[in-house]
Amino acid sequence: MNDPRIEKWADILVNYSTKVQPGEWVGILGDVAALPLIRAVYTAVVKAGGNPALMLSDEYMNRQFLRDANDDQLAWLDPSQSLYYDQADVYIRCGAYANTRAGTSIDAQRAQKLQAARSPWLATRMRRAAEGAMKWVGTLYPTEGLAQEAGMSLEEYEDFVFAATFADRDDPMAAWRELGAMQQQKIDWLHGKSQVKLQGSNIDLELSIAGRTFINACGERNMPDGEIFTGPVEDSVNGWVRFSYPSVVQGRSVEGIQLKFENGKVTEASAEKNEDLLYAQLDADERSRYLGEFAIGTNFGIDRFTGTILFDEKIGGTVHMAIGAGYPDTGSINKSAVHWDMICDMRQDSRIHVDGALFYENGEFKV
Repeated sequence: MNDPRIEKWADILVNYSTKVQPGEWVGILGDVAALPLIRAVYTAVVKAGGNPALMLSDEYMNRQFLRDANDDQLAWLDPSQSLYYDQADVYIRCGAYANTRAGTSIDAQRAQKLQAARSPWLATRMRRAAEGAMKWVGTLYPTEGLAQEAGMSLEEYEDFVFAATFADRDDPMAAWRELGAMQQQKIDWLHGKSQVKLQGSNIDLELSIAGRTFINACGERNMPDGEIFTGPVEDSVNGWVRFSYPSVVQGRSVEGIQLKFENGKVTEASAEKNEDLLYAQLDADERSRYLGEFAIGTNFGIDRFTGTILFDEKIGGTVHMAIGAGYPDTGSINKSAVHWDMICDMRQDSRIHVDGALFYENGEFKV
């Protein structure tokens, strides 16, 4: 794809999201299917004075590894990658999925073993990010597979992605700053509050945010972005939620997920499709049945479900939650090999009360 909007997109990632400085060690990680964007990011990093380190992956080779690797190979950590996570300054990931169902025949337990083995990399990145030692951003390049998942032609999907990232605007960075200012107003209002109650046709749930920090997600870590999120108090979550959309993970779509929480822990769970993968995630480790994230989506430019969590979790008028690992900078202490987001639509007959005050109704803020 030779599109001038790609250079704007790369400029956002390098000069807005991660603000690459001269001399910084910048990892550029991405699938070969995203090569046009990777090339543009590489060029932008060099122009910014950064030291680019290229780490390419390939869907076919990843799939073959999961099929053929023995347990020792699944558990092995590449020392060069470990060094990168320990010491690098910047992480820029350009994901791409040529085939969103490529992992359908892969055993969920094997995929979970690989995820668990590599969890130290995720934990290190999250810890160093919380310390301010590592800047990171992830994005997703449009492919035929993702377009098909979203029910669009590739050209329509490209336009959707560029609109969602603001790369089609004259001044994308100003647009992201404007969204950030709106979100900061809501975060300021939430400061010092404790009890959150969500009610609607898909949800009846309570959780505590006492002592926790909401993060203003305005394009500095995800691209596209548009959410405010925190890590709820781990043992405070009680109630029930039915997630409105499928969640595609490890190349498989898990649909009709329902969870019941008691004192923070998922005690009952079901899915209408691929329930085995839901349980593989829930039973990954002792903390994977607890919530690591609670968030409200604010990007009304993302107006439809596409089957891709990076976009879908930002849909204006939705909330999402992630079981497993929380972000330390929110105050979360939940550690797990899993971080799996699931989305609940709040645009009809739904409300959020905070300390008894109406904060949000039918997908819109009321404060």
